[in-house]
Amino acid sequence: MPSITVRNVPDEVHRALRVRAAMHGRSAEAEIRDILEKAARPEGRVKLGSLLAAIGREAGLADEDVRAIQQLRDKTPAEPMKFE
Repeated sequence: MPSITVRNVPDEVHRALRVRAAMHGRSAEAEIRDILEKAARPEGRVKLGSLLAAIGREAGLADEDVRAIQQLRDKTPAEPMKFE
């Protein structure tokens, strides 16, 4: 697993992180990992599949429309590209 070094953290921030970690019953390092994970991967993010389904609903696509599209779709495997 990769590691990160953060330099020049102000003393007040370092103290606040230690206090916050103690309040959550974990080490400062574990607290920082939690903060970074929540910042980088927020819980409320929209996933692509959910977004596409919402767009389909807004466009008025019903389940029978989706089934009709799936039946009409070309299902032959794609041919690999040739670079000759």
